[in-house]
Amino acid sequence: MAGKPPTGDPVQDAPDVTAPQHAAAGLPAIAHTLRIANDQMGVRRTALTLLRVNQKNGFDCPGCAWPEPEKRHTAEFCENGAKAVAEEATLRRVTPAFFAEHPVAGLAGRSGYWLGQQGRLTEPMYLAENGTHYEPVSWERAFDIIAEELTALTTPDEAVFYTSGRTSNEAAFLYQLFARELGTNNLPDCSNMCHESSGSALTETIGIGKGSVLLEDLHQADLIIVAGQNPGTNHPRMLSALEKAKTGGAKIITVNPLPEAGLERFKNPQNARGLAGIGTPLTDLFLQIRLGGDQALFRLLNKLVLETEGAVDTAFVDEHTHGFEEFAAAARTADWDETLRATGLRREDIETALRMVLASRRTVVCWAMGLTQHKHAVPTIREVVNFLLLRGNIGRPGAGVCPVRGHSNVQGDRTMGIFERPSTAFLDALEKEFGFAPPRAHGLDVVRAIRALRDGQAKVFFAMGGNFVAATPDTDVTEAAVRRARLTVHVSTKLNRSHVITGARALILPTLGRTERDRQHSGDQFVTVEDSMGMVHASRGRLAPAGPHLLSEPAIVCRMARRVLGDASSTPWEDFEKDYATIRDRIARVVPGFEDFNARVARPGGFTLPHAPRDSRTFPTTTGKANFTAAPVTYPAVPEGRLLLQTLRSHDQYNTTIYGLDDRYRGIKNGRRVVLLHPDDARAHGLDDGSYADLVSEWTDGSERRAPGFRVVHYPTARGCAAAYYPETNVLVPLDHTADTSNTPASKSVVIRIERQTEDS
Repeated sequence: MAGKPPTGDPVQDAPDVTAPQHAAAGLPAIAHTLRIANDQMGVRRTALTLLRVNQKNGFDCPGCAWPEPEKRHTAEFCENGAKAVAEEATLRRVTPAFFAEHPVAGLAGRSGYWLGQQGRLTEPMYLAENGTHYEPVSWERAFDIIAEELTALTTPDEAVFYTSGRTSNEAAFLYQLFARELGTNNLPDCSNMCHESSGSALTETIGIGKGSVLLEDLHQADLIIVAGQNPGTNHPRMLSALEKAKTGGAKIITVNPLPEAGLERFKNPQNARGLAGIGTPLTDLFLQIRLGGDQALFRLLNKLVLETEGAVDTAFVDEHTHGFEEFAAAARTADWDETLRATGLRREDIETALRMVLASRRTVVCWAMGLTQHKHAVPTIREVVNFLLLRGNIGRPGAGVCPVRGHSNVQGDRTMGIFERPSTAFLDALEKEFGFAPPRAHGLDVVRAIRALRDGQAKVFFAMGGNFVAATPDTDVTEAAVRRARLTVHVSTKLNRSHVITGARALILPTLGRTERDRQHSGDQFVTVEDSMGMVHASRGRLAPAGPHLLSEPAIVCRMARRVLGDASSTPWEDFEKDYATIRDRIARVVPGFEDFNARVARPGGFTLPHAPRDSRTFPTTTGKANFTAAPVTYPAVPEGRLLLQTLRSHDQYNTTIYGLDDRYRGIKNGRRVVLLHPDDARAHGLDDGSYADLVSEWTDGSERRAPGFRVVHYPTARGCAAAYYPETNVLVPLDHTADTSNTPASKSVVIRIERQTEDS
C-alpha cells in the first residue's frame, strides 16, 4: 500500500552532515528508488510503471531530456527519473476536500516539498476575487473565466503564456498557435532560464541553436569535456554514456567548482562491476575552476592550440569558417597570469588539459547551467565553439557541441514555436497554413514578463505546466508581480507554490501525466517529444487517469481556444482534440524536419531531426559559414570580503520539484538550508562548520536581498565560491542580473556576504 502524504512540514533547521561521497549510483540508488516508488505507488504499480519508462512502446520519462540508446535495458531509467515517475503515478490525491480544509494563505506558508507530496490534482479549482479558499469549478465555467479576462484586455500583449518543458510537441504547437491567433508573441518558457544562452551562442556561430552530437558521438569520442554540469544528479543516464565512452578509450576532463560524485566514479546498477560496488572511474582530469572562469580557460587553451605547430585543422578552418583572423588575434593576447586569477587553476593542470586536447582527434564539449547562467554566458559558449572549430571538431563523428538540456521536451517546445522571438520563416509558414496574420513584434521572455506583471503591463498569466514563482529569480519581486495580475491560470498535475501565489482570480486546471492513458474521440492517443539530441519519438501512457475530471493538455488548449476565439478562428480545434494525428499533419507542413511526421514517428524509436552542421558541415549562419568570435574575456568581479554564490539542485530534487530532504552524494541529510563553503573561506569569515548564517546578496544599485538561517557546511568547493540550493536562494538573484544577449538569470554568479547568526538573531 502506498504511503500517505505528510500532514505537517518536516523540521529542516538542523540537517545532518557527513563527508561527501566519491561515487554515484550502485545498490544505494536502487534501494532509494524502490523505497520512494513503493511509498508513492505501491509494489505492483511500481513494477508495471517503471518497466514502461523510456521504452519504445512506453512513455517518455517526465524528468530529464537525455536520449535513449537504440538498444534499451529492461530498466531504462535512473534514480531521479524513477522519482519523477513515482510522483506522477502516485496514489495520493488532492481533492476539493483538501482545498476546503486549507485556506490559500495557509498553503502559502507551507514548503514546496510539503505541497508536492500531497499528490495528484483531480478537479478544476477556482479562487474567486477576495476569496480565501479554492473551490471546485466546472471546465465550462473555467474556460468562461479565462475568456472573460482575455477579452477584457486592452491588447493581447497584456497576456503572458508561459510553458514548462514537460509539455508535448502536440500541446506546445497548439498552445503557441492559440497565443498567436489571440495576437501575442508573449510565449516565455523555461528555456529562457536555462539554455537560452546556448541557443543564442550556437545560432550565431553554427547557425542552429541546438547541440550537434548524437549519443553515438559520445561513444566514439577521444576526449569529452564536461563543463559546468552535474550529470550524477541532474541527468544520471548520461553517466552510462560516459562509461561506454571510457570503455572505448575516451578521456574525460571535468570542469566544475564542485567535485561531483558521479563524475568521479560511476557504479552502474546495470552491470556486475556497478552492483559489486567497484564501478568505473570517469574523470581523468578535474579542473576545479572558480565560478565564471570558463571563458578565460577556453580562451587560453585556444591560444595554446594556435601556438602549437600542426594543431589547427587549417583545411576545415579555410573551407568552413569565417572570422578566423580576428579571433586568432584576440586569442593570442590571452595571458597566463590573468587566466590563473580568473580560474583559480594551477598552470600544470591547464598544461595537462592541453596535452589531452592535442592528443584527441574527436572532442565533445558538454555543458549545462554552470556555463549558461552567468552575465558573460553567451561569449563563454562562443569561446567553446571557437575551441571546437580550431581542430575541426564540429561535423565530425565523435565530436561536437553538446548542451545538455534539462526538462524532458524543453527542446521540443522551442522547435514547436514556443519562443517570444519567432523567426520570420516560422511565422510565414504559420500564416500560410492557418490563414491568419500572426503578430510580428517580439514578445516577452521570462524576465521581461515579470517586469510587465510588476509594472501592471501584463494582467493575465497562463502557465502550461511548471512552477513559475519557484523557478524564477528575485522571489519577493516575482511573487509581488504575480499578485498584481487579474488572473493566474496553471495547468498542472501536482500542487506547487505557484498555485498559492495568485492574481486577483486564479484557476488550477488538472491535466493528464505522461504515465496516463489519453483516450479521445478517435481512440487512444499518443504524443511526441524531442530529446536533448534532436531525436523525436512517441510517448504512450497506460495507467488510468488520476481522476475522471482530468483533461489532456491538447484538449485544454483546444477547448480554451474554441471558447476564447469563437467563430473568429477557422482553425479546426475540435478536430485537433479528437485526433492528435491531425495536429501532427499540420506540424509537418509548418516545422522543417517534420515532413511525413505521422509515418516517421510510428517507427519504433522515432526519427532524428536534420542538423546541417552535423550532417553536412554546412552552417546556416548569416555568413554561410561557422563563425569564429572574438569577445573580450570577462569574469565576475568580487569585492574583498565577499563570495560568489551559485544556486544548484540537491540530489533529491528535479528543477523545483523536491522529492526529499537529502543530498546523498554531498553528505547532506534532512535539510535544505545549507551553504557549502571552502573551509578556508569559512574560517576567514569566522564561520565554524555547523554554525548558522544569513546570506545577503549585494547588487550594483546598492540594493540587498537576504536569505536567513543557513547551516554552514565546510566543503571542498573552489576558493572564493559558495553553493546553496534553489529555490531557497532564488530570493538572492536580482531580476536585472542576467546574461548579456540571452537575458537568462545569472544564478551561478551572485555576489554575497555572509553574516553569522548569533543567539540573539
